[in-house]
Amino acid sequence: MILIFGDSLAAGYGLPQGRGWVDLLQDKLAAGKLDYRVVNASISGETTVGGRNRLPAALEQHRPRVVVLELGSNDGLRGQPPSLMRDNLVAMVEASRAAGAQVLIIGMRIPPNYGPKYTREFHATFEEVARRQRTALVPFLLEGFAERRELFQSDGIHPNEQAQPLILETVWKGLRPLLGPLSPQ
Repeated sequence: MILIFGDSLAAGYGLPQGRGWVDLLQDKLAAGKLDYRVVNASISGETTVGGRNRLPAALEQHRPRVVVLELGSNDGLRGQPPSLMRDNLVAMVEASRAAGAQVLIIGMRIPPNYGPKYTREFHATFEEVARRQRTALVPFLLEGFAERRELFQSDGIHPNEQAQPLILETVWKGLRPLLGPLSPQ
């Protein structure tokens, strides 16, 4: 089982039911005969502190083999210290590993209006946690299309339906190596 633990970008905010990248992931796994079920425990607006508080119950309930952590965007948008985000991500990685799961961290970037120092520190936090915790990393969820306005909803923040396959392919590059042989369970 794969547990997706994220914010609105994984919860499918503003998208038709079943059209988000997490739903497309389940379809891709089935098409590839990879015997994994995907549970999307993402919540719009979630921060790393909220995720850290919710994760133990989700690990207990679902007992995943892989946990995908797609959190941090809302920390950045709220101007939270990158050190707080780092501590929360580390705690979630450690809890996931203690529950027997592998971890994939999904990195994000924030708009440059937060200033160059904060913007750099924010983005570097994901890489730092992945490196120090020796976890898989997708450096940037919106890689390759973040500047393409036509792939975003009217709010300019949330990717639209046409962007979801692009997000899936970006996530897949980091996720596929964690899934092992074609029929793991």
